[in-house]
Amino acid sequence: MSKSKITIANIEDTPSKHESYQNYEYFKHLIVSKKSENQCTVAIMEIPPQKSAFPYHFHAGITEVFYIISGNGNLETPDGDKAVKKGDVIVLPPGEDGAHRITNTSASELLVYLDCDTTSAADVAFYPHSGKVGFIINGQPNTFFETSENVDYYKGE
Repeated sequence: MSKSKITIANIEDTPSKHESYQNYEYFKHLIVSKKSENQCTVAIMEIPPQKSAFPYHFHAGITEVFYIISGNGNLETPDGDKAVKKGDVIVLPPGEDGAHRITNTSASELLVYLDCDTTSAADVAFYPHSGKVGFIINGQPNTFFETSENVDYYKGE
């Protein structure tokens, strides 16, 4: 029998993790982590003006769902850029068709969205613009490699 419990959280009472690097910045209020027994993670993301949360990427094994709570942004996709606004629901499937980067297009307001992801003990994330692949273990970025050198399956065996 599961030991998971019902979670009720308020963003005002949930500390945020802040990450910032050049054009990327976010405040992440983690509500349900991948370390829990739940089958999804839940976070509230706050993206400052003119910043992106993460580089353009897609996941091999998880689906992401965003609900825009406030603000306006741009969603970069394989089919081109899409404007997003308060009330929009975005479903990003696993694989190349779900590649994305969300950017706050406002000059002064936060872009705030609910981020729900299915879980996987191990996930592979691909970054087409920078030619990287990364392994994410239990929700934590683990190891990243450049994909410029494709090697034979049996190399080194």
